[in-house]
Amino acid sequence: MNPFRRISYWFASHENRVLYASLMAGSVAVIFSLVVLWSGDTFSAKVRWTMTVLIMGFWLGFAFSARERVVSPLRTLANLLEAMHEGDYSIRGRGARQDDALGEVMIQLNAIGTTLRAQRLGAVEATALLTKVMEEIEVALFTFDDQERLKLVNRAAERLLALPAARLLGRTATELGLDEFLHSEASETIARSFPGSAGRWGIRRTSFRESGLPHTLLVVADLTRALREEELQAWQRLVRVLGHELNNSLTPIKSIAGSLAQLLNRQPRADDWEDDMKDGLSVIASRSESLSRFIGAYSRLAKLPRPVLAPVELYRLIHRVANLETRAPVKVQNGPAITLQADADQLEQMLINLVRNAVDASKETGGGVSVTWEVEGPMATVLVLDEGLGLSNTANLFVPFFTTKPGGSGIGLVLSRQIAEAHGGTLTLANRAGVRGCQARLQLPLSQSF
Repeated sequence: MNPFRRISYWFASHENRVLYASLMAGSVAVIFSLVVLWSGDTFSAKVRWTMTVLIMGFWLGFAFSARERVVSPLRTLANLLEAMHEGDYSIRGRGARQDDALGEVMIQLNAIGTTLRAQRLGAVEATALLTKVMEEIEVALFTFDDQERLKLVNRAAERLLALPAARLLGRTATELGLDEFLHSEASETIARSFPGSAGRWGIRRTSFRESGLPHTLLVVADLTRALREEELQAWQRLVRVLGHELNNSLTPIKSIAGSLAQLLNRQPRADDWEDDMKDGLSVIASRSESLSRFIGAYSRLAKLPRPVLAPVELYRLIHRVANLETRAPVKVQNGPAITLQADADQLEQMLINLVRNAVDASKETGGGVSVTWEVEGPMATVLVLDEGLGLSNTANLFVPFFTTKPGGSGIGLVLSRQIAEAHGGTLTLANRAGVRGCQARLQLPLSQSF
């Protein structure tokens, strides 16, 4: 290395500049002392060399000591800052005093370390609490980065996708089958089958930033339990309605029966007593028949037997149901060969109800009815499509005894949905997108065990 560059490099460091300044500060006195010491014959050679060594020793000693007094506190400060940089806020500087400039700096650094330590402890505790809450809540949480790769998942999400976190993290939303939720509305309610569960779900999506990069938080909440509680309340209200209807039928029957008994006990009887008897008995028979139909429909709805599983070829089942409908032709668009483990009688009854409703809806417009099926992941999906006027109000479709058809019982769709859910599937009705008509969507698991 060039000697001048080496000297320049030596003077570039702070401690060497302090040493140089200390040497320069004492150099005048040292030179003057040496000149006085070595000029003339006042001192012997031994004294001169002894004093020279002492002067040079004290000069260099004090210069290096001054450098160390300046450099040592700076190194302490550097160590404190390095520890903070590494996240260690437990190290403190010692010997700091209020009446010293470097001591005040040390005191402030110690205070900063105490503050950062308290903040870090609070952040760690908050993170631990948040992690615990995320693990315990029953809502599935997914966090995706700007590349739509999964970065965070909780236990509910693992159960929903039926995979451990180790196999989920790093995979894209498309691979997980969640990409549609990242590009749809920020809040929606859907009926969907996931690998770990099926039912109705509330989807919520929000965005946030981490390290300056955009991330997406996806929340999937199971609404089935809440809806079941509401359904239980609906059933309780229904029982009250049934009691009201029973009373409405039994009260006039009891009254007419009492009147007829008085008519028979009256002596002498009126000339038209036979006509009165016939009219009263006719009213009793009519109300009894109506009440019998009402109770029969309720019994069918409330006593659905448990499905008896057996292999069912979906192709044969759908063609058999289509051939049973004689009022209008039903077009079957063949799908893949699928064999389900299901109760053939219950599935047939459910499909008959759906096809019959589709034919009734299409008769008003002269449209057609078609049935098709496909495979979607672990589920088989059956679609019953009509070309009717569509649905004007979907809120009461699955309310027991609610019907818009003259002479309808109002239990067909409710019974069909119970059959679908008893098989671990779902049944939804919605208007078709882009065309006139309604779509009944039935999803059944390809394999299951009860």
